[in-house]
Amino acid sequence: MTRSDPYQTLARELAIAAGLNPDDRIGEGRGTPVWCTFREAARQEHNAREAAAVAAEVAIAPQAPAFQNSPLKVFGEHDEGTLTQMRNCMSVGNVVAGVICADGHLGYAQPVGGVIAYEKQISISGVGFDIGCGNMAVRLDTPFSAIQDNVGSIIKDVQRIISFGVGRTNDERVEHELLDDAEAWRASDREDYRAKASAQLGTVGSGNHYVDLMRDEDGFVWIGVHFGSRGLGHSSATKYLKAAGGKDGMNVPPAVIDEDSELGRRYIAAMELAGRYSYAGREWVIERVRKIIGGAVTDMVHNHHNYAWRERHNGRDLWVVRKGATPAFPGQRGFVGGSMGDDAVIVEGVDSAEAKASLYSTIHGAGRLFGRKEAKRRFTKPQMDAWLQERGVTLVGADLDESPMAYRRLPEVLAHHAGSIRVLHTLRPFAVAMAGAGEFDPFKD
Repeated sequence: MTRSDPYQTLARELAIAAGLNPDDRIGEGRGTPVWCTFREAARQEHNAREAAAVAAEVAIAPQAPAFQNSPLKVFGEHDEGTLTQMRNCMSVGNVVAGVICADGHLGYAQPVGGVIAYEKQISISGVGFDIGCGNMAVRLDTPFSAIQDNVGSIIKDVQRIISFGVGRTNDERVEHELLDDAEAWRASDREDYRAKASAQLGTVGSGNHYVDLMRDEDGFVWIGVHFGSRGLGHSSATKYLKAAGGKDGMNVPPAVIDEDSELGRRYIAAMELAGRYSYAGREWVIERVRKIIGGAVTDMVHNHHNYAWRERHNGRDLWVVRKGATPAFPGQRGFVGGSMGDDAVIVEGVDSAEAKASLYSTIHGAGRLFGRKEAKRRFTKPQMDAWLQERGVTLVGADLDESPMAYRRLPEVLAHHAGSIRVLHTLRPFAVAMAGAGEFDPFKD
């Protein structure tokens, strides 16, 4: 039985409003119904309507006057649904300032690329389900020319040894001091997940999580990874979101809690535990891939982009919640990946008025143009393969939902943040490993 398209009715209405017959067909062969060309517009309209409904719900419980109409800095261009979702988030709790980065798009309760600073509060839904998701990159003393003829076998070894996919465990037992930190597991009330977390440590997952092999402008090999806290973070977010009375969904009010409440203290402990777990997992994967390639590490960059930090801004101690946004204080470096066929970059924060207004935050990637289902409708595997072949990228795993055509171009996104960061290195990918086709990661990013 074919599942009905949730946006078909609205897409047909938009086609009729444009003076077109929604059932006419365009294109080669049997063609595509005209209404399908309005599907993305219908999706955006649907999201905008949902966000507007949430705005009415949020308005019932107004903020304290001191936190109303706090400044929102917007980088780049965004659809109305994303902007309304961000305004909804900024209408709840002790909000001091907000930012949308240029790679922003609709997210679970808070836009990906959205940054919000709270006074004495933290947003569970703002941090999101994949607590501590982030990027790590290391440079090796290995020149690309030394491994160029073995790229295919290297990336196949990476996919064979590193666990990609949904609900996987690591075939190699990872020893880490975090697993023995009884106080951290007790404070976060996550002792129930300790055994599973131990088995999953060092797994990458699926969705847009990856291992990239790249080379820099001097010809040296870099290893880059993107993933987070796996089931530990997802189950922690679910547990505390429910305890806070929050809702799971796209357009829902944010779940904001007080830092000094019992719930707040336990959630912060769980977030910090998941953050440490994420760092440990990425470090293990990087080291395991380095052993496959050989060579020594000569540089390292590592950041979360789904997390909340205690920071001082304009003389105030605040919780800064970044969902899909990289911290970029003056001199602080970050690794930002493009799509699997595009260059990545190492960036550094600069000291400027624009950087200050951004809450010292920048992009975490190129940002999606199309959702996963829409990407599969729009693009074909031959198109994706041609793109990667032209760029000289060997791919193992992945599906059309991660096609480079589904993403913005990274240089265009970076240009919007030129006043707050500078590019130190441009990294050209030559091999990418991801989970195979048909796998969707429930540990949401």
